[in-house]
Amino acid sequence: MVYELAVLRIHEGKQAEFEAAARQAIPLFQRAKGCSGMEIRHSVETPTEYHLIVKWATLENHTVDFRGSEDFQSWRALVGPFFAQPPEVQHLESTFVGF
Repeated sequence: MVYELAVLRIHEGKQAEFEAAARQAIPLFQRAKGCSGMEIRHSVETPTEYHLIVKWATLENHTVDFRGSEDFQSWRALVGPFFAQPPEVQHLESTFVGF
C-alpha cells in the first residue's frame, strides 16, 4: 500500500467551491485502478490548505495508471482552477501503526 499525500493550497474565498468540486471527483478515484480510498482533510490553522490522501495498491497505480488517464484530466479540470499554486505531492509507505 502506498499513500499519496498532496498538499493543496486553494485561492482565498474559494474553499467552498473547491470542496464541492472535489466531492464531484469521488467517482474518478473510485474507479481508478489500484485505488482503495481517498479523503481530503482541511487544515485547522491554515484555512486555504487541504491535504488529499489517496490509498494506492502500488506507486505505479498513481504515477502511471491514474496520471495517464482521462479521469486524471477530469480531476484537474474540476479542482485545478482553485489551486493557488501547484500541489506538493509525496508518496508514503507505512513504517508501523501504533493503534
